[in-house]
Amino acid sequence: MIKTISWNRDTVVMIDQRALPHEERYITCRTHQEVIAAINDMAIRGAPAVGIAAAMGIALGVLNSSEEYIRKNFYRICDEFSRTRPTAVNLFWAIDRMKSRFEKKFPLVKPDALITALKEEAICIHEEDIRANRRMGAHGKHLIEDGDTILTHCNAGALATGGYGTALGVIRAAHEEGKKIHVLVDETRPLLQGARLTAWEMKNEGIPATLITDSMAGSFMKRGMVNLVMVGADRIAANGDIANKIGTYSLAVLARENSVPFYVAAPISTIDLHTQTGNEIPIEERKAEEVLEFHGTKIAPVGSKAYNPAFDVTPNRYITAIITEEGIITAPLGERLKKLI
Repeated sequence: MIKTISWNRDTVVMIDQRALPHEERYITCRTHQEVIAAINDMAIRGAPAVGIAAAMGIALGVLNSSEEYIRKNFYRICDEFSRTRPTAVNLFWAIDRMKSRFEKKFPLVKPDALITALKEEAICIHEEDIRANRRMGAHGKHLIEDGDTILTHCNAGALATGGYGTALGVIRAAHEEGKKIHVLVDETRPLLQGARLTAWEMKNEGIPATLITDSMAGSFMKRGMVNLVMVGADRIAANGDIANKIGTYSLAVLARENSVPFYVAAPISTIDLHTQTGNEIPIEERKAEEVLEFHGTKIAPVGSKAYNPAFDVTPNRYITAIITEEGIITAPLGERLKKLI
């Protein structure tokens, strides 16, 4: 199994996803600032993985600190992490978990005990995520039939989580059960998370997969070559609207047009009942260079401008079901999401 992130001898170790698929290298973070840089630079990405990284980074930020330092800096460190990725709600969920553990312990215990508690909480968040992913896979695999071709977008696998994966976790579970499936992997412009990461995971797992450009998806659906679409989510609003990697909305519309089921797999930590609809979800805008260049090579005329929203919102009416660790939710999504939490 791919080891996306771990706490190792008071450091945070993560696979550098910028180097994949050509090089499997790891980053060792010794300060919380290094973890923040890894999140901002997309060395680690995917909503659950970012949440885990933030939790571990917060624990790292107070390591070997005095009571006075912790008192003055704990909430500042949390705030620094909260400014990294605005769309993925798992980030804020994990930060709140760390704050809650802190507030239960401080100032009732000595600094060493507090630091130990924060490390334990971060590791617990990581372990819980892996268990949740496997439970999602166990529920969702029943939606996949033997012989199905599944279209997926971006990367919602082990690399985007603590391990195993959300959307790819469901696909992985179906494969482990012996179902003969095939995955169509959208390349996912502009950072090619599908081409670089999902295709790499599928190859490592021995799951048959074919890479396609994003613009091919509609044609494959129309030709009857897609049995279902399976994607992850970075935030699920109270009414069941979802934010996911840019291009997801287009796939959902195409799926509806071509009578293809559209499934979302995400842990409960992705559900944000404080955000009523997708219209309220903040959409991260990333630098134009990600569109204008690739790995430092310019792919547009010098002086060109680019717009680069990292996510889009898919309204709940296009979603066939949401797969969580607690089960599969169908319409009315809003009512059933509220009963889940």
